[in-house]
Amino acid sequence: MNKLLWTLQVLFGLYFVGIGATHFIVPEGLPAMMSWMYELSDTLHLVSGTAEVLGGLGLILPGLTKIMPKLTVYAAEGLVLTMVGAIVWHVSRGEYGNRALNIVLIAVTGFIAYGRSKLSPLLEKSN
Repeated sequence: MNKLLWTLQVLFGLYFVGIGATHFIVPEGLPAMMSWMYELSDTLHLVSGTAEVLGGLGLILPGLTKIMPKLTVYAAEGLVLTMVGAIVWHVSRGEYGNRALNIVLIAVTGFIAYGRSKLSPLLEKSN
């Protein structure tokens, strides 16, 4: 279980850091599925980008450093809430296709939160 959780944490941590960084540099020529990024307000770019970058780092760094590993659970829970907000935003705009990805992200980050809190908690550095 520990290996599965670590694999998910690293993969999805890197995904969220990358997607979060995209909020700050919104490149030209994004695929149609991501064209909504051009219409997001500056405030929402800042809030969601920051939440995704910090959440992604929170999935990886506390476990690697063994410093406050409980933060991994909180990061995963925060990403669940961020993706719920993303679903609300997309549905309010009639963009139902993006829901599937957000639901998968909710399921995986929810599993990470549960896994690291109940199934295979990360250990803190001993002094």
